[in-house]
Formats: sequence, C-alpha cells, structure tokens
Amino acid sequence: MSVAKKFFLLCLVIITTEEVRGQAARSPFTTFGIGDPYGNALIHNQGTGTGVSQPQYWYLNNQNPALLVFNSLTVFEAGIVAERRTLRSNEGREKNTGGNMSYLVTAFPIKVNKWTTSIGLMPYTNVDYEYIHPQTLTLPGGETTTAEFREYGSGGLTQLYWSNGVRINKEMSVGLKATYLFGPIENVYSNQLNQTDQIPYVIAVSEKSTIKDFNFGLGYSFSRDSLWGKNYRFSVGAVYDFKANLNAKRSDHFYRTTLAGDTIESNEINNARGEIKVPGALTFGVSLSRGLKWAVSTEFAYQNWSNFSSINNDDNGLQRSWRASLGGEITPDPLALGSYLKRLTYRMGVSMEQYPFLANGNSVKDYGINFGLSLPAGRSNLNLACKVGKRGNKSENILEENYLKIYFGITFNDQWFIKRKFD
Repeated sequence: MSVAKKFFLLCLVIITTEEVRGQAARSPFTTFGIGDPYGNALIHNQGTGTGVSQPQYWYLNNQNPALLVFNSLTVFEAGIVAERRTLRSNEGREKNTGGNMSYLVTAFPIKVNKWTTSIGLMPYTNVDYEYIHPQTLTLPGGETTTAEFREYGSGGLTQLYWSNGVRINKEMSVGLKATYLFGPIENVYSNQLNQTDQIPYVIAVSEKSTIKDFNFGLGYSFSRDSLWGKNYRFSVGAVYDFKANLNAKRSDHFYRTTLAGDTIESNEINNARGEIKVPGALTFGVSLSRGLKWAVSTEFAYQNWSNFSSINNDDNGLQRSWRASLGGEITPDPLALGSYLKRLTYRMGVSMEQYPFLANGNSVKDYGINFGLSLPAGRSNLNLACKVGKRGNKSENILEENYLKIYFGITFNDQWFIKRKFD
C-alpha cells in the first residue's frame, strides 16, 4: 500500500473516531475519583490483557516505553472501541451502549535498534453516569406533588504523551514517558418540582473541575534470546508511574432552567484552585515466546489509592487497587504462503481486578476474558479484540455490571527517514 493511501485511510480513521468521541456507555462505577480508567493497552494487547513485558516487532507496545526499541520501522496505529453494558440490581436492569476513540499513536526510530520515540493521543479516564430518584412531597397546605431528584456526571481526562525507549545493551532497555493530562469533569445535582399551579422548572447545582498538568513514568525491559539452545525468548518488564499532583480548577454554579433547558437564572457560588493527588502505580510482568509463532505472558499491577485526594471532597475515601492477568497469542505459520489463515495471529487472555472504590461498603471486583485477532496485510495489520466481563456483585455491591467491549484498529508499518542509495 502506498504512503498516500495509508495517509488517506489514517485520516478516515481519525474522522470516524472524532464523531464518536465522548459517547462511552454509561456506568455508575465512573462516579468515583477521576473516573473509570481506560488503560494504555493498544488493541493487540487488549486481545491478551497483557503486554508490559512482551517485545513486539510489527506492533507498537504502548504499555512499556522501554519496549519501543524493538520497533525498527515507522508505525502508525489507530483504534476505536464500542461497548455495551447491562446493569442489574434487585429492582431491575438497564442497558447502555456507546463508543469512543481508543487511540491514535505513532512511533519511529531515531537510531534503529538503539532509540525509538513515540507520541500519541488517547483517553485516560471516563465519567458518564446518571441517577434519578422520584419522590412524593407534601406542600404547605396539605397539597402533594412529585419531585424528581437527578444526579449525573460527564467528562473525563485525555492524555497526550511522548515516550522514548533507549537500549542499554543487547538484553536491557529503559524508557521514559511524559504525559500531559487535560479535561473537564462535571457533576450536576438537580431537582425538578412539578406543581399544578405553575410551570415546572429545574433547580440545579453544577460542580465542574478542569484538570491540566503533567505526569511521568519509567519503563524497564530485560529480554534474553536463544534459551536452551533454541529460538526461545524470556522477557521481564516493569513500569512505574510516578505520583502526581495535578493542578485543578473548580467552578460551582447554581442555576434554574425550564424543562426545555432554557436558563432562567445562573449564579457562580464558588471558584477555587487546588490539586488532585494521584498515587504512583507499579506494573510488573514476564513473558516467554518462540520467535513470531507464540508467546505467553502474565503481569500484575498495583496502585494505592488510599493516598488519593481531590479538589472535590466527595471523591476521597478510596482504597488499594490491583490487577492480575494471563494471556497468550499464537501464529500457526507466520511465513505460510499457501494458507492465509495460518498467518493470522490468535489471542486470548483472562484477568481479575480490584477497583479502588467501595460499593455498599464492599470492594468491587472485575472478572474478564479477552479474545483477539490480527489479519496481516504485508507489513501492516488489521486488529480486532473483544473483552467480556462482569464488574461488581449484586449480593455484595447491590449493583452488578456485565459488559462487552469490541475493539477495532489498524497498524501501518513503513520505512521512513532512510536515505536512498539509488534513485
């Protein structure tokens, strides 16, 4: 495929992702802290649920900047995600669907096999929830009326990052990632009083926090080839994200609107600046692979959110979180010319996660299973993945969420910045 065609297709993906930005499926679990984290995994890593230790030649590994040195070609990757969530409680159930940009990233070698740099744009957290509580009220004089109490939130953080991976020697490499986090998070509390003798109206209070600041992370990779005299590779990877004090601005407004949304009255009741303290996070993993044929990997992530504090006092009171995952991939015959199916890469993984927030006073667990598939097209790939899982438990957390996430992405590999010897 020519560079012009690749660029056109990449632009098409960008346009598509822009149209679905901010339309992730609603979930009450996005209420807490700075929202529900997206993670840094690209689609080929979503297929296994792992990646912090596994070197990749034909894909960009975004989970560990130290692994960028294995990308000797210029890489473009773009992806989108669609999701469906079913929320259950003892009182009933509710379904939500949505989609969002998953990522837009690129990487290219500054010095092949020595230093590779990468930049990218992708969501960091998502906030999208809504609660409605109808209630009957008795007015002075004995007249009754109904009121609808509503709480909803929207927004989330986006990350724009710059990563660099540098090889120290044949077996070790290190990486540095600088991330600019930005975006608004808004929580609105309203009540609608329906009286018989006047036009209904809505009274609401809006709490909007705007975050703009930097965060940094380090990566390490150790990889040894030709184990046991054969083409086996053993790899270890670790990533540490430093704790960050993110600058935030909070603005609270009181307003009154008609049911059609026309503003009758609006007043600012608070305007303050502060910090959101995000704790450090550590991820460690190991993997074993044999050339391009197969790979098995496992990893563990830990973050102590009990040290978290926010400009919004309601966000405090979180706990430790962790995630454990195991996954693998297999390509039956990467060089098969007579069978395209043998050149496909098949992936699968399982994961278990504990979130940092409590629901009904109990920890919230997430159990998931991942599937993935890559379809090669020369040096490029079409990537598919899905994750099926359950978050929470009705008996312990009152709420239980079953979800399905489907990922679609494209990987382009090409040789750029190489001086031609012949015209």
